[in-house]
Amino acid sequence: MATPIPSIGSWYRHTGGDSFEVVAFDEDDGTIEIQYFDGTVEEMDTEDWRSQWADRELETAEPPEDFTGSMDVESTDDSANGSDISGDESNLRAGAADGMDYLFE
Repeated sequence: MATPIPSIGSWYRHTGGDSFEVVAFDEDDGTIEIQYFDGTVEEMDTEDWRSQWADRELETAEPPEDFTGSMDVESTDDSANGSDISGDESNLRAGAADGMDYLFE
């Protein structure tokens, strides 16, 4: 089986283990940065990548259905956080400079 080239944004899995996403690939340095669903980041060199594929220790994987595992994302459910805003807020947008403190006034 041919060893796939690590693709940024693609998901892989240690056979029978945790899934991870390739978040960086430096071909010149021969390093691959991977991030697990829980946010843990590790570095793997391309030699290990090739070796693990040859030994069938790595396989392609589907991305998780819930991408909030590695991110600090709060629920978007307004009822969960006690929001009392009602109605259609889809047309409300902040201007580019709204909420910015100006250093020179």
